[in-house]
Amino acid sequence: MNEPKSKTLYERAKKVMPGGVNSPVRAYKPYPFFTARAQGSRLYDEDGNSYLDYSLAYGPMILGHAHPEVNEAVKEQLRDGTMYGTPTEAEVEMEESIKEC
Repeated sequence: MNEPKSKTLYERAKKVMPGGVNSPVRAYKPYPFFTARAQGSRLYDEDGNSYLDYSLAYGPMILGHAHPEVNEAVKEQLRDGTMYGTPTEAEVEMEESIKEC
């Protein structure tokens, strides 16, 4: 597997983060691969290698990375704002859908 860019990024990261990672669970030997993007169940590192993401962020990515419907919903919400500090209709709709489960 070709990983020269991940190794270079790890060397840079060690200068600004303890152990070169932001969490001890990411401390892979000899160095972690650095993810450039993700799509569906796959991660792609800075060197172009593809990995099957078995953990999917330990649950929150259950629909996969960059799911089109999720991306569109996020874009719509970003247009309307994200932090109001007051109740919203979307909040009520979410709770109603949870109750239906």
